[in-house]
Amino acid sequence: MDLSSLRPAKGAVKARKRVGRGPGSGNGTTAGKGNKGQQSRSGYQRPVIEGGQMPIYRRLPKFGFTPPNQKAVACVNVAQIQMWIEKGLVGEEISVLDLKHLCNASNQEYFKVLGNGELTSTVTITAHFFSKSAEEKIAKAGGKIVKAYRTLEEAAKVNGLPFEEALLTPKAKVVKVKKEKKSVKS
Repeated sequence: MDLSSLRPAKGAVKARKRVGRGPGSGNGTTAGKGNKGQQSRSGYQRPVIEGGQMPIYRRLPKFGFTPPNQKAVACVNVAQIQMWIEKGLVGEEISVLDLKHLCNASNQEYFKVLGNGELTSTVTITAHFFSKSAEEKIAKAGGKIVKAYRTLEEAAKVNGLPFEEALLTPKAKVVKVKKEKKSVKS
């Protein structure tokens, strides 16, 4: 007995039901789907019916809220930066572009440097946010912090400024001008 002689047990494998193959088969014309209606159409999927019981999506409450102005922030630890330096992936200056490539992030993301781990190399790091512990560790190692104000996508859209400069210039604040109320003459 070898692998080529193995067969499934008799009656274990059934041929699939071939529907819609003519009236002689007994499953022709409507192919076992009955006449007309939604259930006979292609693409029909049975909705979640729980037999009169209140469906789960109606039993559970609505919850949560997604803030419309939420910032996508990619976090980088000091330990990761040290590892990148040791592997030779970055030099003494780490820009937002370097962080984007190394973190596999998008152009819309802000970057925050966190203080988990140790940093022994002297580096200049450009990022949007820094935790206090990260600032202390970078300063202790003899490095510098450069604060970026715009995402890569926002910096690319700034007219009249080079890309690197656009990253580092703060956004202009929108000031709403109050309209003076007109006095009603009586």
